[in-house]
Amino acid sequence: MPQILSPTQLVLSLAWLDFSPMTVEHERRIPESGEDTGTTARRELNDLGQELLTDSAPNEWVEDYLPGCSRMTLPLGEDFEGTVSATLVRCEEEPEPGSTLPPVLQLHGWTDYFYNLPMAYQWIGRGHRFYALDLRKYGRSLREHQTPGHIEDLSEYDAEINAACAVIADENPEAPAPVINAHSTGGLVAALWAERHPDGVSALVLNSPWLELPGHSPARAAAEGIVTPLNRVNPTAELKVPRPENYWQSMSSQAHGEWELHPLWRPRASFPMTMGWLKAVFAGHRRVRQGLQLDTPVLVLLAEKSAFRTQWSEQFQENDSVLDVELLARRSHKLSRRVTIVRIPRAMHDVFASPEEVRLSAFQEASRWLRGYVE
Repeated sequence: MPQILSPTQLVLSLAWLDFSPMTVEHERRIPESGEDTGTTARRELNDLGQELLTDSAPNEWVEDYLPGCSRMTLPLGEDFEGTVSATLVRCEEEPEPGSTLPPVLQLHGWTDYFYNLPMAYQWIGRGHRFYALDLRKYGRSLREHQTPGHIEDLSEYDAEINAACAVIADENPEAPAPVINAHSTGGLVAALWAERHPDGVSALVLNSPWLELPGHSPARAAAEGIVTPLNRVNPTAELKVPRPENYWQSMSSQAHGEWELHPLWRPRASFPMTMGWLKAVFAGHRRVRQGLQLDTPVLVLLAEKSAFRTQWSEQFQENDSVLDVELLARRSHKLSRRVTIVRIPRAMHDVFASPEEVRLSAFQEASRWLRGYVE
């Protein structure tokens, strides 16, 4: 049972996690947004404007804003905020005829969505059909009446992952179960899902999976100790902490990066963290610490180093500026009896969104590993 500290003790402990100064914000706030300019994907983003999408006809493919892609709404019923859905994205380009490789399903991270077409085409080029899932309350699945990213149990994502896998299986009846390629929080979600669905996946390729909070164990225990009682009072209450734009600056073409990012789906500052979401993530981390019972082969791709700064630094473009990669490496051994960890020089937090030379190197590592474990 994690100890519950006094407010003073808590602030001192959370300083290790960059969670202070902190207050609890009960009023929902709209994420900050940036501006868009230029080229094909950018023009499509401009056409979307500052509005969120609405559900398309369920289980029908419609044109996506990314060129050469379609999307499908996956209805998920209702929760306390109203109707809920997820969105499956499919790249229309197919691998060469005769490929027997498993399809790939991409899962994104926190305050994120699928935008990385170069990564998709790498998978297609080596013989995989490519799909990506925007989870409920993220990206293409985020609706006006919803708290962005909010969930109170990570197992709730089973519904959309299972629905996505059913569509993939229906479209690829002769193919093996998919490879799940997941980033950050998506990596945590994917690993937990795979433990509950051991026959549903051929392999996990985890890109900087968020398996633990950075910081020392007392600070992590303190964070969980304060979140648990606050969650009982109001799961959608927000933990008001500094939300620096450094990672966005390292990614966005409007700053120092190369990627065209939707201003509402991937805003400059991350979504506010709710008590319910934090409780769900802490529970997932605790399950990983206990050790998952996976037999699935797992590849974990990590940056060589982490770099934490309060202000923008060029180091963010060749180091993980979000998570502690040494801690992630230690936690990764808890995922499965077959875990391979590869450190990628000059990689960012999102290894496959790093500069081109770096991400191609990472994909070559993944390709070699798949030849040994999957093909």
